[in-house]
Amino acid sequence: MSRREGSPDTSWNPKTKLGKMVQEGKIVSIDDVFTQGLRIMEHQVVDTLLPNLQHEVLEIGFVQKQTDAGEKSRFRAVVVVGNGEGFVGVGDGKARQVRIAIDKATVQAKLNTIPIRRGCGSWECACNHPHSLPFRVRGKCGSVTVEVIPGPRGLGLVAGEIPKVVLRLAGVKDCWTRSFGSTSTASSTAYAVYDALRATYRIVAPTDWVR
Repeated sequence: MSRREGSPDTSWNPKTKLGKMVQEGKIVSIDDVFTQGLRIMEHQVVDTLLPNLQHEVLEIGFVQKQTDAGEKSRFRAVVVVGNGEGFVGVGDGKARQVRIAIDKATVQAKLNTIPIRRGCGSWECACNHPHSLPFRVRGKCGSVTVEVIPGPRGLGLVAGEIPKVVLRLAGVKDCWTRSFGSTSTASSTAYAVYDALRATYRIVAPTDWVR
């Protein structure tokens, strides 16, 4: 399920320097946050700077923990957020109620929101539109490794259900993917794709040379 986020909470009382700068209007773009290397520690910052953010629940599971008093059971939710224009985040949360677990995961995903570099990196395509990735990237989480390969325009997302959701909300429209490991684990697969997309800014591209 998915929904479009509403307007930010007007009763928000920021506790961090970044939050105060956003509320005062000194920072009006999410790009400025990452350009200045600021860390997002309040999810309201993302709500304010990315009002069109969408989220989708990838998995809701049931986990148990053995304690001295017996077994402690909780629900675990994995959520991905993105605006379809180059920003994506993945988070997970645990709670005794499903709704609370989803809310916790959504907040965590917003705090993990990152920009990704998009481009046209396929040798079969020369449209120069940001419909795919500029180069091949690889991400890992746990036993799962995911490789994202740029594809030509019109190819679509050749991926499993979980990678497809993460890539779609990130704004990637055409690519191939290869997965290795225990891909049936939704959280590891989602975080592996997230790690691969984050790697798009770990590599210095030719467009960065002039800077």
